[in-house]
Amino acid sequence: MEVSDETLVADAQAGQARAFGTLVSRHYDRIYRLSYRMLGQRAEAEDLAQDVCATLASRLRSFRGEAKFTTWLHRLVINAAKDRLRRRTTYARATEGWGDWEVNRKAEIAEAQEEQRWLAEALQGLSPDLRATVALVLGEDMNHREAAAELGISEGTVSWRMSEVRRALTTLREEEKRA
Repeated sequence: MEVSDETLVADAQAGQARAFGTLVSRHYDRIYRLSYRMLGQRAEAEDLAQDVCATLASRLRSFRGEAKFTTWLHRLVINAAKDRLRRRTTYARATEGWGDWEVNRKAEIAEAQEEQRWLAEALQGLSPDLRATVALVLGEDMNHREAAAELGISEGTVSWRMSEVRRALTTLREEEKRA
């Protein structure tokens, strides 16, 4: 019989390394998938997943069991991804105008991004809130009610966000056809 997440969390909070290891092993793929859907780049998703796992032991102290462990974990990953996206934006603004080196670096990044799947690129154009919604609804196969509970928003807001995602992707596809 498989031990529940809640039991593993309680044991890990009590300092049992084996329980913590089992918890990380059980949920690493989920952490990585959500990281990838939020960031759109494999290397960054791997880095973020490793960062989340590295800080998970200390973060478990804040888990009070008021929600499912996976709900709490999703929120942890989404917040970490949003922080990384903010840092990425701040870094990009700070490095603008650094001459030929910066121009070449941006060109290399653009070439690498062109090789990614169309959807991953398209999702990069969405706000972090829309990406988080898409990651849960499509990536984690949640219904709108479940995603709303995970994100702490109304089911109607999830439906609106998904509608906005469809509109944005349709517009992008039409613009690409014209080009």
